[in-house]
Amino acid sequence: MPESRVPRRRRYLVCEPRHFAVQYAINPWMRPDQHVDVSLAQTQWQTLISAYRAHGHTVETVEPVPGLPDMVFAANAAVVVDGRVFGSLFHSPERRPESHPYDTWFKSAGYDVYRPESVSEGEGDFVPAGRWVLAGTGFRTTREAHREAQEFFGVPVIGLTLVDPYFYHLDTALFVLDDHNIAYYPEAFSPGSREVLARLYPDAVIATREDAMTFGLNSVSDGHHVFISPGATALAEELTRHGYVPVPVDLSEFHKAGGGIKCCTQEIR
Repeated sequence: MPESRVPRRRRYLVCEPRHFAVQYAINPWMRPDQHVDVSLAQTQWQTLISAYRAHGHTVETVEPVPGLPDMVFAANAAVVVDGRVFGSLFHSPERRPESHPYDTWFKSAGYDVYRPESVSEGEGDFVPAGRWVLAGTGFRTTREAHREAQEFFGVPVIGLTLVDPYFYHLDTALFVLDDHNIAYYPEAFSPGSREVLARLYPDAVIATREDAMTFGLNSVSDGHHVFISPGATALAEELTRHGYVPVPVDLSEFHKAGGGIKCCTQEIR
């Protein structure tokens, strides 16, 4: 029998997709000629926010800025550990202006914000995981940013190399279930990184490529409930077998920009 899982109340920062669009291509999912239904995106996003609140979580919002269509992907703007904010320096020039409104929000909320000198894309590539921070590189965030984050937070930062362009951010290939375990798709990582993950998490939930391609690993867990893409059916079954409760939320309109549930969700720790 799976062990009992206990949810923990979370605080999330999000940004309404008022200006969401696919206006450029900076990952394999994006095609500027593809129609985006903004009304549907708004509805799907609101369903996610309602699901968070229904499960007892606090949701706060950043005001969207015209001309920043990817600002809805709040996770990329920063990573927060123990109340310390490590900001972003986006790889793509199109997204760099997003850093300012998020920095402003954190500062107005009383946080000091560290501005990285190296390319760093927030929780897209930095995943706090209990005693350490898992950190992706290969497509966006650099190894130099990993070193900066370790010096700033004073906690071990474990670098993992991504090798499949469809999983260009760590949060598309892996998510934290609780302080002790993760779910991930091994083939998204280099051989050495797969070995590291296998050593750190021998009981990890392993996802298939099919589930990863439906953004099943771009999920959010509160330690018991897992807010997950409804297309990731095999992964949902595996999570259930491990004692977690999948909460399907359809954010398929955001998949057109290479994002999903976690991309839209910044956790304030």
